[in-house]
Amino acid sequence: MTCFRIGIAGANAERGWARDAHLRAIRAIPDLAIQAVSARTQAIANGAAALFGATSAYDDSIALTRDPHVDIVAVTVKVPEHRAIVLAAIAAGKHVYCEWPLGRDLAEAQEMADAARAAGVHVAIGLQGGNAWAVRHAATLVEAGVIGRPLSLRVVSPTAGWGAESPANYAYLQDKTNGATLSTIAGGHTLAAIEAVVGSYAKVGARASILTDTMTIMGTQDSVARSCADHLLVFGKHDSGCVSSMEIVGGVTDVPFQFELRGDTGSLKITGDHPGGYQVAELTVTTSRPAAPQPAPVIFDVRAPSTNVAELWARFANDIRTGTRTAPDFDRAVRLTRLLDAIDVSSDQGRVIALETV
Repeated sequence: MTCFRIGIAGANAERGWARDAHLRAIRAIPDLAIQAVSARTQAIANGAAALFGATSAYDDSIALTRDPHVDIVAVTVKVPEHRAIVLAAIAAGKHVYCEWPLGRDLAEAQEMADAARAAGVHVAIGLQGGNAWAVRHAATLVEAGVIGRPLSLRVVSPTAGWGAESPANYAYLQDKTNGATLSTIAGGHTLAAIEAVVGSYAKVGARASILTDTMTIMGTQDSVARSCADHLLVFGKHDSGCVSSMEIVGGVTDVPFQFELRGDTGSLKITGDHPGGYQVAELTVTTSRPAAPQPAPVIFDVRAPSTNVAELWARFANDIRTGTRTAPDFDRAVRLTRLLDAIDVSSDQGRVIALETV
């Protein structure tokens, strides 16, 4: 079996999503290997290479994309840096796994999606929650008619982020122009799961609120102004006819993820509990009527926060190997970005937005 060699842009031995989620996920998959890493300094890159078991270490992520021994570039840096690295990787003929959100705005996301399509490379967007076994199983049960016709869905999606106090490295998440916000991250991941189970939004209404306008950096008296919402309410109607409500709550760790779907002959729930958000959690599906049991994950020897990331990596690797395209890709990221833009418009203008063209 071919072993795909991965270059991780944004690796750090001390902290970060690459260390906390991708490292264990990739190690759990036999046909994936970490070949190279990059970081903002050579010292950080060298430290990451030692921990990650990489052969090469770069202080320049663009140089990593040109490494002839790298087959897949994993982009785990901050969102404003995604575009340059993704486009360089595509130009070098690499396959790309990019963390969500894909870009700071729709124009950047569309540019990257167009480049990937023109190059014919495989790309995946890190919507691991929507790809989780539990969410895919729930979608299968709904499609099979286990709960009848979906009528209404209620989702509460909490996250520890965007609270009154956070680590210093979360400061950039408070600035809406960086594209990495409660709405795009916690909201985007949750919207992806909703659409996976009950179908695309046809109409959407929203209220994005800043309930706490500053964030205090932990261990200091320093504060950062917040220009992005820390609370989001979305209600919508889906192409399936189902209506839904979604509440994204920032700064909350004592409320579990709640996904409660009512049909005309039964109900379904998805539950999970992780301070990083539902997309990080190990999720469980239950139904009010007898149904096929939730399948065991393909990659079963990892735990949160790596569990859903491992499933997406396994699916992406299989796509590259077989030529299929089942993993969420950059075109999916573009559509989700358009949906988030519609939510912004709805909140700003106080009206329901039709999504026929989204």
